[in-house]
Amino acid sequence: MKFNIPNMLTLLRMGVIPLFIIALINDEPGKALGLFVFAGLTDLLDGLAARVFDQTSVLGAYLDPIADKLLLTTAFIMLTIPGLASTPVVIPIWVTVLVLARDILILVIALVLWLALGVSKFTPTMISKVNTFMQIACIILVLLSGIVDSMGTAATIVIYLVAALTLLSGCDYIYRANHMVAGSDEDAAT
Repeated sequence: MKFNIPNMLTLLRMGVIPLFIIALINDEPGKALGLFVFAGLTDLLDGLAARVFDQTSVLGAYLDPIADKLLLTTAFIMLTIPGLASTPVVIPIWVTVLVLARDILILVIALVLWLALGVSKFTPTMISKVNTFMQIACIILVLLSGIVDSMGTAATIVIYLVAALTLLSGCDYIYRANHMVAGSDEDAAT
């Protein structure tokens, strides 16, 4: 197991998650926002360091997406609990359930494709990348709404945009998985 600079940055990002939770529990949306942005910067830096210093690793390939999902999942859950943070905008529980259900769906699809077809790479699509970007924007705007009153409307709009993109992205993954299976069935028949 190799702990290089990118892996250390990824572990640092994971270590920020409890501090983010504590900031929200202590009713400090500004501090929580700062920690969320800091965690995002470590994500950018670990990818940059991996490429610039040629320090990619198998450990990093697993840790990085896990750290990203843990951070986003934690943020969505924490910002769904009414009265937890002093943000006037609370993410509706159905949106958080939708976001988590999509992630579980993707995990199950990837696992099934790996077990059934030996597919080891299930790359994210453009709609998935846009969805992730909007989820990050959503968290930032909801946290900002606790600091700047005028951000509430923008946060609410982005919440519903995330819901729509999450549905679209989930359907896209189902469609892609179906084509992979259909292609595999055709190959087996020939």
